[in-house]
Amino acid sequence: MRMRWWIALCFSLALPASAQPVTRQTLSQILGFENGQPGTPPARWGCYPAGTCFTDAQVVHSGKLSARIERNASDSDKFSNINASIPLDFMGQSLELRGFVKTENVSSDGAAAIWLREDDANGAGVQFASTEALGVKGTTDWTEYSIKLPVVAEGQVLYLGALLSRTGKMWVDDLQLLVDGQPVANAPVLIPTGFSLDHAYDGGSRIAITNLSDVQVQNLAKLAKVWGFLKYHHPAIASGQRQWDYDLFRVLPSLLSAPDGAAANQVIAAWITERLGNVVPCMACASLDTSDLSLGTNLNWLSDVSILGTSLSQTLQSIYLNRNAAATHFFVALTPGPANPIFQNELKYAALKLPDSGYQLLGLFRFWNMVQYFYPNRDVMADDPLSSPNYWDDVLKQSIPGIATAQNSLAYQQQLLLFIAKIHDTHANLWSSLAARPPLGVCQLPVQIRFVEGLPVVGRYLSSTTGPASGLKVGDVIERLDSAPVEDLVAQWTPYYADSNQAARLRDIGNSFTQGACGPSSALVLRGKQELSLTPDRVPISSLDFSAAYTHDLPGNAFQLLSSDIGYIKLSAPVVEQSALYILSASKTKGLIIDIRNYPADFSIFALGSLLVSEPVDFARFSMGDVANPGAFHWLSPLELTPAQPHYAGKVIILVDEITQSSAEYHAMAFRTAPGALVIGSTTAGADGNVSAVPLPGGFRSYISGIGVFYPDKRATQRVGIVPDIFVAPTIEGIRAGRDEVLEEAIHQIQKPPRGRPGTAPPRDHPILR
Repeated sequence: MRMRWWIALCFSLALPASAQPVTRQTLSQILGFENGQPGTPPARWGCYPAGTCFTDAQVVHSGKLSARIERNASDSDKFSNINASIPLDFMGQSLELRGFVKTENVSSDGAAAIWLREDDANGAGVQFASTEALGVKGTTDWTEYSIKLPVVAEGQVLYLGALLSRTGKMWVDDLQLLVDGQPVANAPVLIPTGFSLDHAYDGGSRIAITNLSDVQVQNLAKLAKVWGFLKYHHPAIASGQRQWDYDLFRVLPSLLSAPDGAAANQVIAAWITERLGNVVPCMACASLDTSDLSLGTNLNWLSDVSILGTSLSQTLQSIYLNRNAAATHFFVALTPGPANPIFQNELKYAALKLPDSGYQLLGLFRFWNMVQYFYPNRDVMADDPLSSPNYWDDVLKQSIPGIATAQNSLAYQQQLLLFIAKIHDTHANLWSSLAARPPLGVCQLPVQIRFVEGLPVVGRYLSSTTGPASGLKVGDVIERLDSAPVEDLVAQWTPYYADSNQAARLRDIGNSFTQGACGPSSALVLRGKQELSLTPDRVPISSLDFSAAYTHDLPGNAFQLLSSDIGYIKLSAPVVEQSALYILSASKTKGLIIDIRNYPADFSIFALGSLLVSEPVDFARFSMGDVANPGAFHWLSPLELTPAQPHYAGKVIILVDEITQSSAEYHAMAFRTAPGALVIGSTTAGADGNVSAVPLPGGFRSYISGIGVFYPDKRATQRVGIVPDIFVAPTIEGIRAGRDEVLEEAIHQIQKPPRGRPGTAPPRDHPILR
């Protein structure tokens, strides 16, 4: 829910190397900042940007010196930080950074934080944690903060430090870096695993596939399931003793040569014996608590001798009974708190030269099994789960030929896009490769396309100059683009769009709808009752302003009084710090409109939501995966809003539409618990839950929704979204007239007794909206 800006910070924040790298044995010498000179940058710490970091002798927590970060409006970039780095050359399960922070006049849109980051051998961030979400701003006295990260074998360098965004001052002092609760200097030396010692296929898999028979596809699908089962269940793999990616390449040639399923079973059984030996009987065996299951394990296929044969089936069942019982696993961990999966130690193979059929299949097998065992919404991936009980198995078989035989990088990426779209999760895109998703091109028309009444409509200009010059007008309906009927284009592109429901899919297709080659295009548009043939120019996407393209809320301040009776808050601007003030300002109104047709700028569920409820109320519950029982998900206790002052007693109305996604949907769930609250608008994006990154061979990257998000009574939100109480969607005439029909209905509901629109409001337990 809160993860979109965390992702950006985690994976794109460039941190300069510290001024003088230290070791874990000498790190303690600089954590208290006692070896610097007042007025100069902290000794042996990096500072970015220069001139914003200082050693301070006037304000300290203990000792004689501390570190100060100071920013004003003229400073470059939006943040400053101090940082140090050490090699990740030690063993342990958990890292913890503790430290004391003091602030002065930190701006309301800024924050002071301490942070940790693990980088891999290529300098890419693989783990990140920060206290920035706590929103430490304004003026605060010395307070100790703590953050934790799991230690992952993929990590090679650990960065740590403090960060100040926007303007103000922060001081940091008395830092501690702990490994499993002990000073990092005491951590045991890292012993290389079998995983890190195997380099047999660093230069490529040496497997080239140009076509596949039906038998080969069936055998590859079987291997994919066995390989993934072993990855997450066998103790040797769970402890990192095997480079399991490379072991896949070792068996593929023999598997591809197997003439039938029985021969494939013999190949797989011999491969297991050769690579893993006999499984050692467990001393403390894993068990599955079935009392609180949201989803059970999906391993009935292990006993299907008609597919596996008797010997292979018995081998796999024995491994399951003696599976890894530890809470730790080499390839997967659960984040502290939200408990979404971290797919750790998954190499990206960024230097991979394509085509490479082995690595391409590895990408498919890796992602398919992550979903099979750690995706909380796998039961709603199919449009009709009851009639598609083998949906995910069928997707595997359907995807193997295209991915295995892709002959260049673009073809491989597009095949991955087709596969990922079948998860039906708006979070699960090939985010590294959106340029490979049709329509292709680095230019587009300077307008935003929004699907209204099922038709592509010009919603607004993306440039104040080239937009009007295009000849297109707001409200124009595009009927043909470059001579192609728009319905044909939508049908052609739809399979590449990984969205939870049709509302989100049309939103995303609309955002890319006019992309193509730079220069003139042709468009047949309907303007009122008149058809017009236009030749607008596509312009470079980099020249367009998308800042307003992802909100449908009102321009202006976060809080507005629309009249003496109506207050308005939009979540696209920061709300947390001013929540009480906004409620006081709206205290005499009849109704408060909370506009979530946007993505929240901060996490205001508790700061604002507690002011809307009159008694404690549950608003959501999560499901969590089980590392010892892959495939199983357990219910967690419901989350609760508790009343706080000042209380808002008027009617609460929440506005949503297809822009409302993830954190926005979570906020809507919470605010909906206000007494008599109404949700007005249209179907939301249907993708909630903290995201988990999925690295793929070739340096590509995807995500999945990592935790299941449900209403307290266990009704699902994934794919369904937040179903409005009153369904109102924009009309083409409304777009042309510049009206906000959703907001108009909210105002009407406040000014007059509630009136529904018969037949337009789906019930809250509406099935998956496609």
